[in-house]
Amino acid sequence: MLPWSAELAGRIDEHDFTSDLLRDNPLGDPHRRPLWVYVPPGYDDAPDRRYPAVYVIQGYTGSLPMWRNRPPWRQPFPELADQVFARGEAPPVIVVYVDAWTAVGGSQFLDSPGTGRYHSYLCEEIVPWVDAHYRTLADRDHRAISGKSSGGYGAMITPMLRPDVFGALATHAGDALFDVCYRSEFPKTARVLRDAYDGSIEKFLADFRGRLAGTKETDFPLIEIYGYSAAYSADEDGTVRLPFDDTGDVIPEVWERWLANDPVLMARRPEYAEALRSLRAVWIDAGTKDEYHLDFGAVAFRRAIAAAGVTDDAVHFELFDAGHGAIEYRYPLSLAWLAERLTP
Repeated sequence: MLPWSAELAGRIDEHDFTSDLLRDNPLGDPHRRPLWVYVPPGYDDAPDRRYPAVYVIQGYTGSLPMWRNRPPWRQPFPELADQVFARGEAPPVIVVYVDAWTAVGGSQFLDSPGTGRYHSYLCEEIVPWVDAHYRTLADRDHRAISGKSSGGYGAMITPMLRPDVFGALATHAGDALFDVCYRSEFPKTARVLRDAYDGSIEKFLADFRGRLAGTKETDFPLIEIYGYSAAYSADEDGTVRLPFDDTGDVIPEVWERWLANDPVLMARRPEYAEALRSLRAVWIDAGTKDEYHLDFGAVAFRRAIAAAGVTDDAVHFELFDAGHGAIEYRYPLSLAWLAERLTP
């Protein structure tokens, strides 16, 4: 009964997934992870029918139970997604909710010696397991990935890196155009680090890990920059390199490692053009008041994939009136759009 809960027309199966690839990861994070698989209404009544699949990944600091967080007067995404199919607004699909939480707040869904093999975990463990245990249409032309913020970042880069696995994507305010969305924050973060921890990220980490997280206003900006650095610029031995010095200026050799992972710059590279042109559907949106300027990243990514040869009929692009947060109402829109294009 709303506002406390809503009965689903489909169902969510909750699994305890054991990952061999995340075992003994650099952060000592659990290699057993929750995995939720939503099956649409009618799934059990049509045992011969197979379905497209949409994999949903979360933003920085996201963990799977947070999907059930219920904002006042609004519904969480799993309920909104269920309504898309209960109302017949789109062909039914299987929706897979993937957990990639780490002790530094996230993984950016990359393989990194600083966090672990989260890209391979998704593509080489989760996807095959779901295909083996559910009646999916088990090929890339009927499989999409969707996410917001860091999840939107993962949704952009994963089909470029593994076009054999994912043939469609939806990115909501995804991290992109790093020179705009990240670099401008470096001087502010360097000042915070200087004033609170004598410029030492190691002092911050020791403090952060030794008390209740979030009790200092400096916690989020510092763990965020460290988490991104662990994903983008960790050495092979796991040493994490920040991309700026004590003045907030970039360290060129480290910053280049970040830029190598920028979806906009990746989309401009010839080696990813074929993967991009093969995509069946690309949804890109962001709020015009996005506090991280990810609306500019969305525009730049849209232009980059067009230059790579992705045709207009394969793309939905939209800027809307909102900031970075509280845009969960956008997710069912892209879900329905993807479902139409993934269904034979």
